[in-house]
Amino acid sequence: MSEPKHPFFRRLSASLRRAWHAVRPGPRAWTGAALGLLPGALLILLSAVWADFGGTDLLGLIIGFVAFALVGAAAALAAWLAARLLTALPGRYVAAAAAALAIGVLSFAQVAGSVRVVPVLLGLGLALSLLGAAVWVVARGGWPHASVAQQGVLGIGAVAGLAGLLVAGFWLLADGRPIDPVPDAARQAAADVTPLSLPDPSLPGPYAVRTLTYGSGTDLHRPEYGAQADLITQPVDGSLLVGGWSPLRRSYWGFGAEAMPLNGRVWVPEGEGPFPLVLIVHGNHIAEYFSDPGYGYLGELLASRGTIAVSVDENFLNISPSADLGFAMSLSEEDDARGWLLLEHLRVWQAWNQSAGNPFEGRVDLDRIALIGHSRGGEAVAVAAAFNHLPYYPDDASLAFDFGFGIRGVAAIAPIDGRYSPGYQPLPLEDVSYFVLHGTQDMDATAFIGRRMYQRLRFSDDGFHFKSALYFYGGNHGQFNTAWGRKDVIEPGARLYNLRAIMPAEEQRQIARVYLSAFVEATLRDETGYLSLFRDARSAPGWLPDTVYLTQYADSSTHLVSTFEEDIDLATTTLAGGVQQGRDFTTWREQRLYARDRSQLHTVVVYLGWDREKKPAPSFAIRLPEEGLALDEQSVLTFALADGGLSGKPAESPIDLTVEVVDGDGDVARLPLSHYNLVQPRIEARILKAAWLGTRPSSEAVLGNFEFALAGFRAMNPALDPESLAEVRLLFDRTPSGLVVLDDLGFR
Repeated sequence: MSEPKHPFFRRLSASLRRAWHAVRPGPRAWTGAALGLLPGALLILLSAVWADFGGTDLLGLIIGFVAFALVGAAAALAAWLAARLLTALPGRYVAAAAAALAIGVLSFAQVAGSVRVVPVLLGLGLALSLLGAAVWVVARGGWPHASVAQQGVLGIGAVAGLAGLLVAGFWLLADGRPIDPVPDAARQAAADVTPLSLPDPSLPGPYAVRTLTYGSGTDLHRPEYGAQADLITQPVDGSLLVGGWSPLRRSYWGFGAEAMPLNGRVWVPEGEGPFPLVLIVHGNHIAEYFSDPGYGYLGELLASRGTIAVSVDENFLNISPSADLGFAMSLSEEDDARGWLLLEHLRVWQAWNQSAGNPFEGRVDLDRIALIGHSRGGEAVAVAAAFNHLPYYPDDASLAFDFGFGIRGVAAIAPIDGRYSPGYQPLPLEDVSYFVLHGTQDMDATAFIGRRMYQRLRFSDDGFHFKSALYFYGGNHGQFNTAWGRKDVIEPGARLYNLRAIMPAEEQRQIARVYLSAFVEATLRDETGYLSLFRDARSAPGWLPDTVYLTQYADSSTHLVSTFEEDIDLATTTLAGGVQQGRDFTTWREQRLYARDRSQLHTVVVYLGWDREKKPAPSFAIRLPEEGLALDEQSVLTFALADGGLSGKPAESPIDLTVEVVDGDGDVARLPLSHYNLVQPRIEARILKAAWLGTRPSSEAVLGNFEFALAGFRAMNPALDPESLAEVRLLFDRTPSGLVVLDDLGFR
């Protein structure tokens, strides 16, 4: 190491060397320190062996000690070899390699939790090192002085490094490859589904549409919310709901949490009204790439059909690599603020509707409101609906609520769930209609966790409400918003994902148009004819793209017999007085259902597995309670089924079985499951370019809706009396082996 040139630094360096020489340990001290580690390590080893093998005999203790010692020795040898390798390499290379690895991990930080990034970085590092070594030696004139052996090594290294870079570069820069189509159970079923005779809800309606914006009037970056805003709104104080507002964030936006603006893009139908109102809110995206313009296709459609639509601006709550110094100064606990802000927007609309001379005076039907949210906005709309009827902010009663708006429907697009937990418990929701949709190729919200709110939603009043969950093949996270696009993660992390497996953007947005417009029609205009679309996508007569759809459905007229959540007794039903019995199953257990990110889905299900080569065809029978159900020929038997993934793999083909009902006199009627549908094999969501990159399962059990009108059973056996129905049986006699998930059996 060269001497510092400045006299001060030379004196400082000399002083430090003298101090170190005065106190540095000698060889004997280092030897003693090494020996001192051994008794402690041996004591820890003996305590671990005794804890694990102390209950066995002497031979067991010896075997345990030897096993632990061998594992410890192998780990020590690996650590020693790694240390020797690092000390054998030049310091400059070790420092460069460590810096390159750290930079790579930081650059891929967004995906590091769900993708094996380090092997990719090590492979790239090896290729770059081999090529760099060869190029530098040649460039510095070292080739003529190298031995034949060294030249051979350099040549091989150069070829290997260049080939590795070319292969890696092509692999990383390519969008991936198409994946094989998955079996579509709905196409193979024998069901004769009656298509809807209603108008296509994705088609523009009869109203001319006018657009405008409202905002603070002082926005620093967007004139449509600044000097060009058509209507001026007053900021609101959200400091009790948001923490961590950095000075950099305040500098960029020009305000803090105590003065958050109410900004919105409005699509309004031309006419007197009053019109229903829909608020649409985005999720978490880079704040400087504004998200709120991305729902114009929905706003234009809904307004043309007679609904005021607003895309709400909450970009100031989003991540900002510049304002957050990476992630060092990110906002904290802001997710409840996203929902609260929607209610503050509704307060503004209420005031405008009641203000003489305002363009919206008397034109807004505040008894007919729906909220639509995407990603974190999908949780925000549920938060808003929950806060709407509360007297206080659940986390601080010093903030009083007085909202009470007519929110009838909540729709969530690829939402997250659980980032806000009032009182450290899951957010409850009741007495609104709820719809959630999610695509299989979502690279951001990789698991369909919006089903949690579907499961938690309860109906307790006398009004009619419904809930529906839609899972479809090919959709990603971002294409629901035209400003987000195909890449759900930022570069360079997006290079690890198979972008070619994503359906075309226009097809994905067509699904959103059909379902979200139909949701507005059903919840705000009482057009209940569209409900069959939420029970079964096959009822859409050519409105939807050609892909696989799974729907789950329930409404306030659904009376559940078995949800499997009442206790740990496998023989009891949720509705008191019923009895469950299984025969000849290889698997029969109740447990919580998990998503592919291994999180709980807030529901307990029953797993039923069978193998007819080992046991006779099994049956699962539910003896109905004598009280609590009033059935007739118009009643519909409903339940949800999913492929459980036998041996961790999707079923090779759709699963079929027999549904059997028995009345009080013992009369029996049967229908095959395929009379309505088949069990869809689990969909492999291969969102990465290589399977080994993933750290999570590639599929998850997604429940599908099944419905059997009791009139259909009576058609099979006219002697059957639906009013005295006594038992429902599932007979696993049509598929040789499999594993299914069953939930929510009841009647509508």
